Amino acid sequence: MDSAQLLALAGALRGKTVAVVGDVMADEFVYGRVARVSREAPVLILEYDSTAIVPGGAGNAANNVVALGGAATLAAVVGRDESGQRLLKALHRRVDRRRVVRAARPTPLKTRILAGGIHSAKQQVVRIDRGVANGFDERTRQAFERQAIAACAGADAVLVSDYGSGLVTPALVRRLRSAVDEDGLVPVLIDTRHRLLDYRGLTACTPNESEVEQALGIRINDNPRVLERAGRELLERTRMRAVLITRGSRGMALFVTKTPTLHIPIYGSDEIADVTGAGDTVIGAMTLALAAGATFELAARLANYAGGLVVMKRGTATVSSAELTAAIRADRADDPRGRSSDRPGRSRVRGPGSSAFAKATADKLDPGKRAPRRG
Repeated sequence: MDSAQLLALAGALRGKTVAVVGDVMADEFVYGRVARVSREAPVLILEYDSTAIVPGGAGNAANNVVALGGAATLAAVVGRDESGQRLLKALHRRVDRRRVVRAARPTPLKTRILAGGIHSAKQQVVRIDRGVANGFDERTRQAFERQAIAACAGADAVLVSDYGSGLVTPALVRRLRSAVDEDGLVPVLIDTRHRLLDYRGLTACTPNESEVEQALGIRINDNPRVLERAGRELLERTRMRAVLITRGSRGMALFVTKTPTLHIPIYGSDEIADVTGAGDTVIGAMTLALAAGATFELAARLANYAGGLVVMKRGTATVSSAELTAAIRADRADDPRGRSSDRPGRSRVRGPGSSAFAKATADKLDPGKRAPRRG
């Protein structure tokens, strides 16, 4: 794959509009310093340092779309509480939030407690979920569906984020698809945690390997034959044009109808800092690339760069257009032929994929849009 094509694609993302529809939650990060072991129980006592709240789910996907140069219209439900207020405030200024429904219900809140020493990176100790499983009344649901359809008007692509709250349903997604383009010319992608086989006839989905295993009742591990059968079964059962399976340190596998499977090695170091929200980054980049007219292969390769960069950051994070372009150029410099790596299982551990480079580019290129990062 010629990296010049990827650089051209990265530039073509600017100005493309993505309607981001689905579940949002507030991702709260509570940071503390380890003081001592408690005398009450064998647990650590943390001295409180600070708290940060950023958008998760569809909110994080929307932030990633705009960080990469696109425009995003967010359709979601947010509570009229402090968490909801802080979530909305943390959205990128280019995220259109006029389609967000405010409801008299708690905003889903995922609190992560991170601890460490003064001079060490903070590590997650425990996560507390609040309001994640709360249902929606019919009035709120109808308001959301109206705003979701309105958000899709004129969009270059649609990204649906289903975290299992029940707000997003196959029936709603069918309505969204009919509203934007019955001929299938406008890409419609879905990221779903628990209902992978229930969504059919869309452009693509981006499940991770564990979600595929759960949906099909299998174990993939490092067995290429099982992976191949799983990808092809998903294509057949969902009738999607493409399935991109993210595999953590094993990279990605792209399945397209009547096309050989493409295995993309992980971009960057396999010393991952944090995978929180990485799936939102991958589908954001993939959707935006398809909106710009990319092939599935180009879109998947670009998403692989974005995903490789974001897991080097701590917390719910985004990748900027400048970071993405710098990574592709540096990767190109590593290859005298000017091509991106396409050898399955290869892990690039130098240049932009190194931890030092990821931190330096994050600090230099995008200081205002990084994840909450302490220590």
